[in-house]
Amino acid sequence: MAPTLAMWSSMLAGALAYKCPGSGSFVHASCEVTAVASASCADVMAEMKARATSQGGWVDPHNGGVYTVTESSDLELHTQRTTNPKKSFGGKVYTDKQIFTLTPKDANNCQIEGCSESQGTSVGDFSTNYCDMRNLYCGTADGCKTVLKDFTSQEASVHPSVGASHDFSACIVKPAAEIAV
Repeated sequence: MAPTLAMWSSMLAGALAYKCPGSGSFVHASCEVTAVASASCADVMAEMKARATSQGGWVDPHNGGVYTVTESSDLELHTQRTTNPKKSFGGKVYTDKQIFTLTPKDANNCQIEGCSESQGTSVGDFSTNYCDMRNLYCGTADGCKTVLKDFTSQEASVHPSVGASHDFSACIVKPAAEIAV
C-alpha cells in the first residue's frame, strides 16, 4: 500500500509537535511559540530559571504572576505560573503550566520551543499563555527587565489556541503609578 498524503502529513505533524504540559480541563486556552535567542542555550536557561525563581527581586510584568520551576535539565524547563490573587479577576488564582525545550543552533543562538496550557476551563486568555512564556526570555530591547543575561530573540512562529491571543503589548502591564497622565 502506497503512503498517502494524509499519512505523510500526519507523520510530519507528529514530528513537529511541541512538548506540552497537558491540562485536566478539556476546554482550555494554550499557546505554542518558537523563537531564536541570540545567546547560548546555557545563557537562555540561566536567565529563564533566574526569572522563574524571582532572583534579584524579578517580578512578572504581567500583573505580578508567580512562577515555580517544577522540573529542569540542561535543555528543558518546566514551569508553572499562577495569577497574583491581589491582581486577578475576583481574587481567584488561575494556573498555567509551561514546558520549554531549548535546542542549540550554534554557539551563539538557541532555539526556544515553548508550550503553555491553562489548567482550568478557559477559551479567551487575553494573551496570558503567550505572556507566561515570552516574559521569561524577552530582553531589554523588548522593554523587559533581565536578571543575569540580556539577549534579543526573534519569534519564528506563534500558535495560540482558538480564542487565545498573542499580543506582546499585553505582557508588560505598568503599575498605575507608572502610567503617565
